Amino acid sequence: MSANLIAMLAEATWQTLYMVAVATVIGALCGLPVGTFLACSRKGELLSAPLVNKVLGIVVNATRSVPFIILVVAIIPFTRMVAGTSIGTTAAIVPLTIAAIPFIARLIENAIREVDSGLIEAARAMGATPLQIIAKVLIPEALPGITLGLTLAVVSLIGYSAMVGAVGGEGLGDLGIRYGYQRFMPDVMAMVVVILIVMVQLAQSIGEWIARKVDKRAPRNRGA
Repeated sequence: MSANLIAMLAEATWQTLYMVAVATVIGALCGLPVGTFLACSRKGELLSAPLVNKVLGIVVNATRSVPFIILVVAIIPFTRMVAGTSIGTTAAIVPLTIAAIPFIARLIENAIREVDSGLIEAARAMGATPLQIIAKVLIPEALPGITLGLTLAVVSLIGYSAMVGAVGGEGLGDLGIRYGYQRFMPDVMAMVVVILIVMVQLAQSIGEWIARKVDKRAPRNRGA
């Protein structure tokens, strides 16, 4: 393998990591409050607002239902407005983030809904406010599920980041298409696939390890 090819693979890997990391962080920052609200705003719940819950749920579902490659093309004007361009690594972060927010929101909603309702009632009996219950009971108890949900989001974004290579998004997907497919270089395509597999495996392993560490219910080996 030539030094030039190694340099291209390294740069493309860095671009992919950059896109996925930024999209995950922004997606989590936006998805956490949205998912928490969705989990707590049905009729009779902590933040009871059934109409707003329904409307927000429709928006989230509508965004999630759009195939990612269609979303990338459909929001090109918005991407250009935000990033100043519709091609390149920074521009690719815009559709990745928009795809990540509703996905993460639903994962967080599901994780929070799995918390034992008895804990909520106990906190209410002690006089805790809805926001205190959310911050000190629901989110800490749902943290393992939230961590696994974010891990799933990262894995999905790695796959999405390869798709944006088809529309000038750079990264490993772009390298695989331009060199592995268009220039008939199967070794490049093979290396791209291997790197993507390694990234997914690492993300999954790290996410599962963190989830075990934050799970208060999980048994821990003494001295570990």
